[in-house]
Amino acid sequence: MELMNVSVSELAALLAAREVSAVEAAEASLRAIDQGNPAIRAFLRSTPDVALSQAREADLVLARGEGGPLTGVPIAVKDIISTAFVPTTCGSRSLENYVPPYDATVAARLKAAGATMVGKTNMDEFAMGSSNENSAFGPVHNPWDLSRVPGGSSGGSAAAVAARQVPVALGTDTGGSIRQPAAFTGTVGLKPTYGRVSRYGLVAFASSLDQIGPITRTARDAALVLQVIAGHDPLDSTSVPAPVPNYTASLDGEIHGLRLGVPSEYFQEGMDPAVERIIREGVAQLRALGATVEEMSLPHTHYALSTYYIVSPAEAMANLARYDGVRYGLSVPGTDIWHMYRNTREAGFGTEVKRRILLGTYALSAGYYDAYYRKAQQVRTLVRRDFETAFERYDALVAPTTPTTAFPIGARSGDPLQMYLSDVYTVPANMAGVCSVSIPAGFSEGLPVGMQIIGKPLDEAGILRIADAFQRSTSFHIEAPAVSLGAA
Repeated sequence: MELMNVSVSELAALLAAREVSAVEAAEASLRAIDQGNPAIRAFLRSTPDVALSQAREADLVLARGEGGPLTGVPIAVKDIISTAFVPTTCGSRSLENYVPPYDATVAARLKAAGATMVGKTNMDEFAMGSSNENSAFGPVHNPWDLSRVPGGSSGGSAAAVAARQVPVALGTDTGGSIRQPAAFTGTVGLKPTYGRVSRYGLVAFASSLDQIGPITRTARDAALVLQVIAGHDPLDSTSVPAPVPNYTASLDGEIHGLRLGVPSEYFQEGMDPAVERIIREGVAQLRALGATVEEMSLPHTHYALSTYYIVSPAEAMANLARYDGVRYGLSVPGTDIWHMYRNTREAGFGTEVKRRILLGTYALSAGYYDAYYRKAQQVRTLVRRDFETAFERYDALVAPTTPTTAFPIGARSGDPLQMYLSDVYTVPANMAGVCSVSIPAGFSEGLPVGMQIIGKPLDEAGILRIADAFQRSTSFHIEAPAVSLGAA
């Protein structure tokens, strides 16, 4: 049996029945990482000592007939999430040797639930990118075609799940960085409502946009992981003090009578015709399952991307100011403190990070603040109101996740504007703070296509219900890439 080819829920059942042990599952994942990483480079490091120690503890729990759906399940963590005494680099030379003394809240909750951490995944530096080509430690390759990108910035997490190295990985989503790589790799990527999952211990990119979420192979698995990591956290001032529902309770395959809107702004010039056809077919499948589907409009969608690239660099600039060579991380000496600052940041930051710092500095500078940043925040309010109006009529919205399939490595690295357009369909949900999930909807020339389901704030249960119903009636999520290396 190839243990990494089964879903989280299937593996949990095997573990609970004692048909396999948590140590065997961890060893299978570690073997798959060792075999696949030279080609895919999804992991910056595996953590066998941590994984096997946690797996042995999980086996003791399971032997007592205790534990939950994640006890003994191997999981990978994006390397922007703090993990106690395990390096957290953010894909940057600035933090190449940084070892946090504490766990992020999500890492602590997964540990308490009995999950076994097998490694930290590669990513765009400080989560700034749409292709995973901006990592200081080299790009990640898409398991479906090693010459193509896996998407970013959580491309390492998505590639690891697609390649059957782990059944689940954590990513972060600031403008689409969970959903876009999920679409490119044929996985399920969930961006929870802003505030639903604690950001404590997450190294900040854009504080008003960042959100942690799972990348899995099924909607049910995403629900199981969200059940563990969601909930109020007093250590995070933006955490929402709302009760956490049972996310798997409504996964019954029934969506009859649900009202779904299809925003026309997500089907525009420049979209790959094959992607549009596949998404239209996915919408038709939801209609066949009993949902009512209507075309509708989110009129300010066209402004979301440009607004995002004012707001997010401004927040990034403020957050990255702490990497000055004084307190922690890389420090490059200089003739005085100002030269030390400059030398440290010149050596520590990559091209894309520097570009966004400059954009943010410009947007917040005297004389431009009102014209750019303040105006962007006003437009952001309009984008949010579009969704509020839409959800007065519809239970959820359905749209493409990306305008194209995964593009070749290097194809857009010389054209930042073209690269930024990769997030054109995912950014609006971040600007509005609503929840969204990308699920596999088909293939175009052998490459996965993702369909996005956008929900009301805190209605992760609703969008997962729709995603689960779609997956029960299709088999796209079962397909595996040719380089899948799940270990026996």
